[in-house]
Amino acid sequence: MADIKKLPIDGTLDLHTFHPSDVRDLVKNYLIECQKIRIYRVRIIHGKGAGVLREIVHSVLSDLSFVAQFQLADEREGAWGATLANLKSI
Repeated sequence: MADIKKLPIDGTLDLHTFHPSDVRDLVKNYLIECQKIRIYRVRIIHGKGAGVLREIVHSVLSDLSFVAQFQLADEREGAWGATLANLKSI
């Protein structure tokens, strides 16, 4: 399991080095930490590959009540290899 305390909480989460089984909890906990420090726009880099990580990320985002909306990034921010999420302010 990835230790969220060792990650920089800066609004960009790169999942390339994480095992898919860790991604669900990692994304949720990262977003909670972002929201705590008032980062409300988050970029999650899941890569373009087969789409396994993208599906996990989108599933997590759909389940979290504090995610206002999300969509694939534009060309400048990673296209379909990244997802942008907007969090509700607290």
